Amino acid sequence: MPGFAMSALCRAPVEEVWKLLFDPARFPEWWAGIEIVRQDAPGEFTQWPAGYPDFPMPQKLRVEEAAERVTISCQVSDIDVVWQLAEAGAGTSVSVNVTLPEHEAHRLDGQYQVISESLRRLTALAEAAS
Repeated sequence: MPGFAMSALCRAPVEEVWKLLFDPARFPEWWAGIEIVRQDAPGEFTQWPAGYPDFPMPQKLRVEEAAERVTISCQVSDIDVVWQLAEAGAGTSVSVNVTLPEHEAHRLDGQYQVISESLRRLTALAEAAS
């Protein structure tokens, strides 16, 4: 499966990053390209990409608090995004792994850009809140 991984060091404590990461309602604040999020059943939400008000994208959300990991699985494109947090001194190490099915491989570069920008925004927002 095509995919990539990236990481960043955030000067905010794990708790601040976690608040942004586990709550889909906060995704439009930092996840590039997401304009609207609607919470559905537990572990499910629908997002609308910026500029596409008629294109709802159902998502699954799996939160593993003990492992400080959040997995988001797009039910339209089968793309999985796994966010992993770890304490790093007074800050947080934020890692993200993205996997795409073969039929979505043409989107790899675009996903890399979106996740790179989102990682930057996530860490900046957490740092501003701490």
